[in-house]
Order: sequence, then structure tokens, then C-alpha cells
Amino acid sequence: MQRLAFHPKVTFLVGENGTGKSTLLEALALCCGLNPEGGSRNFNFATRASHSELDSCLRLARSINLAKDSFFLRAESFYNVATEIERLGSDLLGEYGGRTLHEQSHGESFFSLFRHRFRGNGLYLLDEPEAALSPKRQLEFLTVLHDYCRQGAQFVIATHSPIIMSYPDAWIYELSSEAIQQMPYLETEHYLISRGFLVNPQRTLKDLLSDDASASQDAEQGLE
Repeated sequence: MQRLAFHPKVTFLVGENGTGKSTLLEALALCCGLNPEGGSRNFNFATRASHSELDSCLRLARSINLAKDSFFLRAESFYNVATEIERLGSDLLGEYGGRTLHEQSHGESFFSLFRHRFRGNGLYLLDEPEAALSPKRQLEFLTVLHDYCRQGAQFVIATHSPIIMSYPDAWIYELSSEAIQQMPYLETEHYLISRGFLVNPQRTLKDLLSDDASASQDAEQGLE
């Protein structure tokens, strides 16, 4: 049996595509009584049952101070959550900034959720919150995140963003096909690849694209 501890403020789940970050976060949401497609405990809609059965294999050990609020953000099904909010009525819109999320850009609607819906002493599970955010907005997200953490909120975040995962003192778990291991920020693949590219993008692109012409030629020969 493997035990996975979570930071009282921020824990990041990182790793390559397909390593199970979203599956683990979804299982945590289900164990907390949240909708697998996203939302709070009051959301019970379903458009397609596609969640795994990992939640049946997990056992949560909670602290004495239970969260008074919780929310699961899943970037890929956020449209469905926004639709459900509208269905539940205009009284609920005040918790999301007073404006329907469908009338905002994708990034604006995400930020309305972050800024207006969350609160102190809550548990928030976020799956790729950077999906709709520009780099500038990701930096602003760190400010919002910090404000909530100072109020006692706890976050578990699956992300590919080296900006978001830079939040100080957070725990970072890197998932792979072999294991789940805690990783310092400066040793994560996300940071190292991003830093290497930004320091010398020309060299990186040259290495990536150097065989492009021969690859295209091989493809054309394969079609003959």
C-alpha cells in the first residue's frame, strides 16, 4: 500500500501525458463526493460516464479541520459545468462574478471561477487550470492562489505549466509509469525543458527540425 501525503496548502501533480495525473485527481474528487465532470457537491449532472474506478482503491485520511467548501475544476468539461450553473438559476451566478460564464472568453470564465467561487478553508482540486490562461494570467493566478492559501484553503493541482508549479513551498509529485516521486521544482522536466528552450530557442529548434527535410522526403517516397 502506498501512502501519498498532501501539502496543507498546495500540492502539484506533474508528469508526461498519460501518466495518470487527471485520473488520480478525478479519483480524489469522487472520494470527496464531487462530480467527476467538475463542480461542487451540489453538481450531479453527467454527460458521459467515463471516469475510472480508481476511487474505489483509495482511502482518504482527513485532518481534524474539515474543509467547509470544495470544488473540482476539470478543464476539458468546464463547458458542461458552465451550462449546469446556468440551469441551476441566476441566483448561483453571484458566486461566479454575477455574469454567465458562457458570455465570457474561456480564459475570463476560468478566472471568474478562481476569483469569485473559491474561499478560505476550502479544498480545491484543479485539473490543468492553465489550459485557458495566458502566461500573464497564470502569474495573476499565483496571486489569487496565494491569497486563498493565506485564508486556509488547500489545493491539489494537476498541471503542465512551469509558471503555476513554481508556487513557493508547494509539494510536487511527478508521476511516471514506474512510480510517483516527490520532485524539487528546479529538477522537474517541465522546468528544465522550458528553461532550455527559452535560453536558446534557435538551438532547440535547430535540433528538433534538422531532419525535417529528409523526413518529408521519406514520407513522399512512402506514398508512391
